[in-house]
Amino acid sequence: MQTGDGLLARLTAAGTIPLPAFAGLCAAARAHGNGIVEITSRGSLQARGLSPTSAGAFAAAVATLGIDAADGIAVLTNPLTGLDPTEAIEAGALAVAVREALSAAPFVARLGPKVSVVIDGGGALHLDALRAELRFRAEARGNTALLHVGLGGDAGTTVWIGTISPKSVIEASLRLLAMIAAKGTQARPGEVRRSEGRQGIQAALAEFLIEARHPPLRSAAEPIDRFRLQDGSVALGLGLAFGHSDAVALERLVDAAQKAGATGVRAAPGRALLLIGLARAQIAPLIDAAARFGFIVQATDPRRSISACAGAPLCGSGKIPTRALGPDVARAAAALLDGSLSLHLSGCAKGCAHRGPAALTIVGSPSGCDVVVNGAAHDAPVATLPTQQVQSCLGRLARAVESARRPNERAADALSRLGAARTGSILAGASHG
Repeated sequence: MQTGDGLLARLTAAGTIPLPAFAGLCAAARAHGNGIVEITSRGSLQARGLSPTSAGAFAAAVATLGIDAADGIAVLTNPLTGLDPTEAIEAGALAVAVREALSAAPFVARLGPKVSVVIDGGGALHLDALRAELRFRAEARGNTALLHVGLGGDAGTTVWIGTISPKSVIEASLRLLAMIAAKGTQARPGEVRRSEGRQGIQAALAEFLIEARHPPLRSAAEPIDRFRLQDGSVALGLGLAFGHSDAVALERLVDAAQKAGATGVRAAPGRALLLIGLARAQIAPLIDAAARFGFIVQATDPRRSISACAGAPLCGSGKIPTRALGPDVARAAAALLDGSLSLHLSGCAKGCAHRGPAALTIVGSPSGCDVVVNGAAHDAPVATLPTQQVQSCLGRLARAVESARRPNERAADALSRLGAARTGSILAGASHG
């Protein structure tokens, strides 16, 4: 797709990418693009800065690497599927079967381009936070497993239909996605929910439904951690600050991972990279190396609370350099970023990096940086700040929140008590010194 810095290529890998192949991908991004490699919020890899001429060369280079890519309708699975001893089913094999069935379904051409299916096999890194048109969530039942079926939203907002057996997942996928496609190419699950109701949707799956029980909510999955694998080795989760890195830093990480005994990588939702196959004794030195290269090694890192789009000059719509601002904002607002709230840096009002509301959203505008409190990028701002003063303004707000915090109170709660009007006043006051 075309962006402000040229063409962008996206790759959704299925399974583990061997370290030599991942190094080759980074080298291709450096040779044929501008060397920026990203991991999206849904766990896809992106290379930026390609040209109409170099895009073909990049594709040819990647094709020689033997990376197993998941094409067609996005069918998303747990990033450690097949390796995690705690998962209820291996979602990867089921996803392959669903993709193959959908590739032959005539109604797929009538689905919107961003339609996705989540098959959550359970385990340490679940997919409850991802929104999808259709989701399946596995639950162990003795020596077998059932899958809860949900239509639309994330795990907290989806309409749960009931449970089915793994052998019914393919047909259930076909029937439910066909119902969405019948509403038109821009149709969303909400239209099916409104027109058919939960009972009507259940009727479409009546022969497969086992029970109508809803699954319980789970605590958030955190990819920046260590994970025990089936073979006794460990996967180490690292974060890419603001979702991107440069190919050189990634190549250095690959070299350090190879020396530590890792065998491959997997990208994970939450803009994370999982290094696979490590011995426990090698983890600490690898974490030290990753931190030196600029990667996030702790879940409490303030940068984890910031969502930032590509921004200017990488995106043609961007009014502010969001990723250049990111490190300064993380340092200035560290007291705010205790994990209890989200801060969104958006180059424009489209809000691509964080679709929903955030505690604070900094939006690029012709006037500078608009600030939205408890809203999305397109919502009305409470203040407008000069771009060059965003860091000092947020530092002022962080100090005010820190002063207002009660014992053991989270930053989000203290900010909420300040209210939008007071927050805007503090920020505007900071912008005037």
